[in-house]
Amino acid sequence: MLPAPFLHRLEQALGKDKLSTDPATCLVYGYDHSRRQSLPAAVAFPASHEDTLALVRVCREFRIPLTARGRATNTTGAAVPPEGGVAASFERMQRIAAIDPDNRLAVVEPGVLNGDLQQTLREHGFFWAPDPSSSPFCTVGGNLACNAAGPRAVKYGSCRENTLGLHAVAGTGEDFRCGVRTTKGATGYDLTRLLIGSEGTLALITEATLKLTPSPSAVRTLRATYRDVGTAARAVARIMAQPVTPCALEFMDRTALDLARRQAGDVVPEAGAMLMIEVDGEPGALADAADAVSRAARGEGLLALHTASDRDQARALWAARKALSPAQRSLSPHKINEDVVVPVSRLPELVADIERLARVHDLPIVSFGHAGNGNLHVNLLPRDETERERATACLDALFERVIALQGTLSGEHGIGLAKRAFMSRALEPATLSLMHGIKQCFDPDGILNPGKLLP
Repeated sequence: MLPAPFLHRLEQALGKDKLSTDPATCLVYGYDHSRRQSLPAAVAFPASHEDTLALVRVCREFRIPLTARGRATNTTGAAVPPEGGVAASFERMQRIAAIDPDNRLAVVEPGVLNGDLQQTLREHGFFWAPDPSSSPFCTVGGNLACNAAGPRAVKYGSCRENTLGLHAVAGTGEDFRCGVRTTKGATGYDLTRLLIGSEGTLALITEATLKLTPSPSAVRTLRATYRDVGTAARAVARIMAQPVTPCALEFMDRTALDLARRQAGDVVPEAGAMLMIEVDGEPGALADAADAVSRAARGEGLLALHTASDRDQARALWAARKALSPAQRSLSPHKINEDVVVPVSRLPELVADIERLARVHDLPIVSFGHAGNGNLHVNLLPRDETERERATACLDALFERVIALQGTLSGEHGIGLAKRAFMSRALEPATLSLMHGIKQCFDPDGILNPGKLLP
């Protein structure tokens, strides 16, 4: 139960239409895609930077926990508010304030859906590089909070590489701007990149200036199948070592392909592993780019290499990848979805380790994802309570191997609640101490998304 004076002050600051304490409404805003759930005592709906500023200031005055959220597509519990706190939904801040083609930037509010932004930018001949699979539903603010990426990151980078500046409110109740409106800048500390990926623990973003990329004139899609995951992983290393950088390089292991075949039928090939590869650019140069990638893809273990001749064939080649998510849900409602990253050269070792862990723990594991970045989505699929217990030990062993391979716990999903306990393994004590110090500077009372990210 929130203090009556707090609710009165917050209602005065925001207005009755931007605040709800209705239990049914609070329930809706108490969970995310991690399936974790908590019950906030109130939900705020800021509609402007000024609303957000007032919200943070009142919460700080009364020491009330405040958790920002987009559309709750996060899989780590980062958007789950603490029991009895306030959830701040940015769904009313969906304005695309400016699109500036001459300077290749856009200015947007955090509640803008990634897919809506991409559609608007397409009309101007541009795109914003981050393109997570949840693009039709996830928000730009959520993307920034977790440094989300997607397939195009292999060539164009993640949110950190594609955001120029931010307008935000720190946990102190101070509003500030950071970053630039230029593609180069060397003026002081880079607070923009610091806030991106901080999961709302330092400040609430109210506006972002995004770096845009011109849309390619043409795209060529290739699909390579391999005898086993080891030969596919070695092909990834070869592809990434030659000069032509693909705009997508996706990996699926045998278990993923078998699941997808159950869902989509014979359109999904039978193989030990598969790579989906795309190259983009000007039509005149595309054939040479596709040929260079094809040469790198060939090698030991290659079963077949197909190149799409048109969009219909490209869609057919992607059918396996698109069928995978519903197929996994049909096998296990308790899917544990991790997105570990290792150096590309260590990818063959990682996929071998994952196969070994599946055998040791007698557990279905599906691996797929953004192989060009060394970023694999490792999905543990326990089907009953016994397998769920084994999955806990398996997950612990997976993170241990990733760290041993000089990798990291997350590429784009973030830490949230799910991986918070492993942070002390991934980072040195001195590094964590500095992070706690940064948290103290931005949010001295610890009101912003408490209990997330930092151990």
